[in-house]
Amino acid sequence: MVNAIVLLNVQSDRINQVAEELADLDGISEVYSVAGQYDLVAMIRARSDEQVASLVTEGLLRVEGLLSSETLIAFRTYSNHDLDGMFSVGLD
Repeated sequence: MVNAIVLLNVQSDRINQVAEELADLDGISEVYSVAGQYDLVAMIRARSDEQVASLVTEGLLRVEGLLSSETLIAFRTYSNHDLDGMFSVGLD
């Protein structure tokens, strides 16, 4: 599994439509509307690097209203669930 985070700047009048279109793309698991430098954050959970590349270079380009994007590839994933499991070993 390959995880990536895509930071997006979007036309202000298309933020909701872009978010919905992105959420429908295979491989994008969530889309967040955020405050700050970016308008949306899309989470990619893909089967391969090729699927990530296809989503970023083809899928996103088909969505009208995107102004710019920055893609971050995740090397490791940490979550509270994973940490709880590690620290609870032997506490039964």
